[in-house]
Amino acid sequence: MPDGKLRAAVVGAGWYAAQNHIPALAARPEVALDGVSRLGSHDLEKVRAHFGFAFASEDAAAVLARNPDIVVVASPHHLHHQHVMMALERGAHVLCEKPMTLNPSHAWQLVSEAERRQRYLLIANGYNYLPQVDALRRRIADGAVGTIEHAMCSFISATRDVFSGERGLESWKSAFFRPARGTWQDPANGGGFAYGQLSHSLALLFFLTGLAPVAVSALTNPGSGVDLADAAALRLSNGAVASLSGAAAMPQGNRALMRLFLTGSEGMLTAEFDRDWCEIRRNDGVVERLDLTDGAWVYKCDGPVNALADLALGKGSNLSPAMMGAQTTATIAAMLDSARQGGAPRPVAGRTGP
Repeated sequence: MPDGKLRAAVVGAGWYAAQNHIPALAARPEVALDGVSRLGSHDLEKVRAHFGFAFASEDAAAVLARNPDIVVVASPHHLHHQHVMMALERGAHVLCEKPMTLNPSHAWQLVSEAERRQRYLLIANGYNYLPQVDALRRRIADGAVGTIEHAMCSFISATRDVFSGERGLESWKSAFFRPARGTWQDPANGGGFAYGQLSHSLALLFFLTGLAPVAVSALTNPGSGVDLADAAALRLSNGAVASLSGAAAMPQGNRALMRLFLTGSEGMLTAEFDRDWCEIRRNDGVVERLDLTDGAWVYKCDGPVNALADLALGKGSNLSPAMMGAQTTATIAAMLDSARQGGAPRPVAGRTGP
């Protein structure tokens, strides 16, 4: 670390990396922006000059050959496995954009590789880092609703124009870059709502409950070649059942709807992230509401970036670990497989290696 600073690299400096990840890194006085990679020489130089990276290359391997301490991988979904593996092999701690990968076996490989090299691997699931969410997770683990028997999670976001058509998000008009349509609209590269958005709600479900997916039955509502709405029934590792649904249907300019309901042997919990509202009702008559300020649960994703830097400095916690990223990838892959077979139940691929 030159001058005691973490040397940071960004692979895939597209619209969201330039909007969120790089500014969050640049705001950390302990971090030096060392290397950046993306395709397109003009756009690469634009991001290098604007943020002051020491080095830039369209070749991700050249950036990683500088042996950065921390790496943010925000390349298109289908390249995550390749780029994260390269970063881990160089000894870096890594933050990977969601979804972690498209192939479950690739995701589990990355989990094992990070463990083998004793490196931190985080997924960019910002909901997990919002105020009181980790404390809520601990409450649930301590039996706030008893043994979990049922979960329901719904997520409706303003992303229809991301996954279909040419319009895109209004915010892209003022963004550093506008992403290529194929990044989000090509099913072969993980386009569609499931990989693009259910990767948020599934990760939150697994994080809060501590339960793993076992099997799933799902249906999708295809749009322009990709799914725009999804619904699934899941079996979780303790025998609990869960329902999951989502759609790219919220009109632009409105806050995404994210709601989670948990029922257990001792009561139930309602968490409405779009309303900054959470309530626990227990069978013993106790009713508790979390003290959340307006806007406390508005989505943002600086938490994972700051966690990456903190962990590399020997502090903080990984609230979006690779294990949950792999569970999410495996669930989505099984969901889409089930939908192709008319909703037939499919097993969710678990870890098979060390």
